[in-house]
Amino acid sequence: MTDILIDRSDAVLTITLNRLEKKNSITVAMYAAMADALHAAATDDAIRVVVLQGHETIFSAGNDIGDFLSPPPVIAEPPVYRFLHAISTFPKPLLAAVCGPAVGIGTTLLFHCDLIYAGDNAAFSMPFVNLGLCPEAASSYLAPKLMGYGRAAEVLLLGEPFLAEAALEMGFISRIVPPSEAAALAQRQARKLAAKPLASVVETKRLMKKGQTTIVADRMAEEGLSFARLLREPAAQQAFGAFMHKHGVAKS
Repeated sequence: MTDILIDRSDAVLTITLNRLEKKNSITVAMYAAMADALHAAATDDAIRVVVLQGHETIFSAGNDIGDFLSPPPVIAEPPVYRFLHAISTFPKPLLAAVCGPAVGIGTTLLFHCDLIYAGDNAAFSMPFVNLGLCPEAASSYLAPKLMGYGRAAEVLLLGEPFLAEAALEMGFISRIVPPSEAAALAQRQARKLAAKPLASVVETKRLMKKGQTTIVADRMAEEGLSFARLLREPAAQQAFGAFMHKHGVAKS
């Protein structure tokens, strides 16, 4: 699909959010395409590293609201959950190039990346509480673990955005570069990793994440139940109703 571009160059697979006219907001179909790409890459010995990227001006505005609020099809595992499972359990190096706004899941998915290279225009935001919701993608566990409770409280309870410099200082991202250089840097680092013994890289990642896999899966499941419940309550309904009215979004 053109909203998600999949490109393979040697041992590096690059997944590009390519819906710039909608600020790279993510639809159900896009989640499915990314989940499929990650699952395939996980078991393909010829692919050693995956890079996730957006555009120099924006990474992702989060979920596509109209698509997000449409009645979901009755399936065993919705695409968003397949994607979250795929990214949180991906065994090989996962890199991201992030420029511009990264909102909601545009930020929380990054907790599952190993190396993040950000443009100096990057702005991260998890405004779930402001929308009457709760965090997802296990960010309620991973944010305090990475940032410390106090900083996590500012970004999750207050919903305050944080810029690239703050993200670097708290260890959320790996390096800051001009936006025009972020994707190229991610590709260079990916090729360095691809040249190393795959078994050693995979085992090192497994050991670093050992002990949190079950916690992350359990937290995602609990967040999902809370998220679904809060989405039906008045605060979220009013917040999304106001957004849709402001932006002229029709609910399906």
